[in-house]
Amino acid sequence: MKFFRIPGFFAVMLMALFTTAIVAQDEENGLKIITDPEVISMDVGQELQLKAMLVNAEGEVQPDTMIYFSRARRALSVTRSGLMKALEPGSYTVIVYKTAQGDNPVMRKNVTVTVNYPKLDRIVFNDVPNKLYAGTSFQLESRVYDVLDFKREDLEVSDYKSSNTKVLNINQFGRINAKSTGKATITATIEGVTKTQEIEVVKNPVTSVEISIDQDVARTGDVLTIQAIAKDNKGNVVSDAPIVYSFTARPDDSRGEAAPAQIEQNGKFVANKSGLYTIMARNSGTIAETTVKINPRNVQREVEILGNAKVTDVPTSDLWVWEGVDGRDYAATGTHVGRGEAFFWDVTDPENMIAIDTITVDARVVNDVKVSEDGKIAVISREGASDRKNGLVILDVTDPSNVEILSRFDDGLTGGVHNVFIYENHIYAINNGRRYDIINIEDPKNPYRVSQFELDTPGHAVHDVWIEDGIAYSSNWSDGVVAVDVGSKLGGDMESIGGSPENPKMLGSFTYPSGWNHAAFPFKSKSSDHFYIAAGDEAFPGGIPAGWIHFFKLNNWEEAEEVARYEVPEAGTHNIWIKDDVMYVAYYQGGLRIVDVSGELMGNLYDQGREIAKFKPAVNDGIGPNQPMSWGPQPYKDMIFVSDMNSGLWAIKLKPVQGTASN
Repeated sequence: MKFFRIPGFFAVMLMALFTTAIVAQDEENGLKIITDPEVISMDVGQELQLKAMLVNAEGEVQPDTMIYFSRARRALSVTRSGLMKALEPGSYTVIVYKTAQGDNPVMRKNVTVTVNYPKLDRIVFNDVPNKLYAGTSFQLESRVYDVLDFKREDLEVSDYKSSNTKVLNINQFGRINAKSTGKATITATIEGVTKTQEIEVVKNPVTSVEISIDQDVARTGDVLTIQAIAKDNKGNVVSDAPIVYSFTARPDDSRGEAAPAQIEQNGKFVANKSGLYTIMARNSGTIAETTVKINPRNVQREVEILGNAKVTDVPTSDLWVWEGVDGRDYAATGTHVGRGEAFFWDVTDPENMIAIDTITVDARVVNDVKVSEDGKIAVISREGASDRKNGLVILDVTDPSNVEILSRFDDGLTGGVHNVFIYENHIYAINNGRRYDIINIEDPKNPYRVSQFELDTPGHAVHDVWIEDGIAYSSNWSDGVVAVDVGSKLGGDMESIGGSPENPKMLGSFTYPSGWNHAAFPFKSKSSDHFYIAAGDEAFPGGIPAGWIHFFKLNNWEEAEEVARYEVPEAGTHNIWIKDDVMYVAYYQGGLRIVDVSGELMGNLYDQGREIAKFKPAVNDGIGPNQPMSWGPQPYKDMIFVSDMNSGLWAIKLKPVQGTASN
């Protein structure tokens, strides 16, 4: 689960050095890149050949090779030879690289390309009722589409009117207030496009509201369910009467730092701060209320450091910990921007982890390591091989002190393998960031490809794949999380559709706006029985790691709802592992974070006091002295192992809760 660049301060340093070198050489040699055209405007669907030339101070064209690529391939695709195709409207950057040849330096130029927005076509109202009860309100949601059927996310309707404000009015944000019985027409207008709808306001039959809640004492982060029933003067239930939920808070800590709670109009409530909350259910002027006491979550624990297998001459990448066939415990770690090494450790005694073997392959980076379920076979990824035969290497780890290379597989993988996973005698290998190949290793000395899975979306890319219960969950940046049946063992609404490693079948997918989806981890909550996928961002705004973990609740493959998020504001997320309703997540410079994800999830988990513990691995003589740069976590037995780029492999343990004898 690794991004195509060096994390943290390594990335910042290298980017700065690289940029400085390009500018200096440009000035020193009097060379520059010019493009034709210089100002580029395109329409959606249009193709245009971008031409770039290298000229000297006298304006003479120099022979050289240019490479072109787009920073937004889903919106503006660009071939390596500079043929551009506009896919979505907006403003984008095309980068032109001049390779180093002879005395001529490496150079680059950014070209701005504007893809024009098509003419607007229509406004669509979302689920507007034809009838409203007097005294109630409704939030109108409007969507704007153009003639090419693009939803215009950049536009927001603010010009609303009502034909009869005595019956109902509507403000600039689309909030409708039903005032008295009658009919009125609402009109929305934007850039000459209009949408109208007639709404009837009828007498409100509601005379009372009853409210109940599933518990009146809870903890921060616990999701409570509110039920409200509206009745008429005869005691009959008015099933279509709208109910508006709200709350007032008296937090124990009233400094006002963050929102003390969150309430949804489906009756879900969660508090971020302890205190007393009065929850109200309202229909017009009829109100019912109840009070709930929220106590602190109190899940915090201390961490005990068991040991450190220190590595300070090369950055450590991912890890895998397993029980060997001899009953002892072992770990494998990769290396990043190093010497093509994978290290093997005996971690049976975590206080004295011992290096027992090293495998060296022709590679610049060994990003990923995985071990088979039976503990006999391992696979390591390869990138940056001198002969461009990247791919992967299959290892016999029956005796981890004497690891044997069984085979190499690079057929069609020359672009590099960044991430791998072993599941039921098959390797799932991310191929050149575009797809994953499924490779049969029933005979690990003779691996062979059985299938591939690749999206067909414009500019698609994939970073990571994780297999659980016969379902492959891939992380696809802007395309989000994609679930593929490769032999599903799930039932019910998420049952198999007949997929297999030889015939992978897509089950469903979901995206989220940032487009930073780097890793995905599926889990079924033991305490709530809900099925979630934790989707982790990876982003480097301003060169500093950042990003959220997004929690999606799935009822079936067609319905994925983002219900919660977790973020460490000062750090950036990387790899995730969830076990027994506890999330372990490497947060680069923020170290390891251990988080309680039990129960139903809703809202900002960071504000709810769900962090159990944090651990920032650091050593004085590290690659970054006293600086954590955590890559990956793995809970194992009653321990937690963490790989850190600057200091190697760590083993830690949560200390027992005070007054208990176990952890």
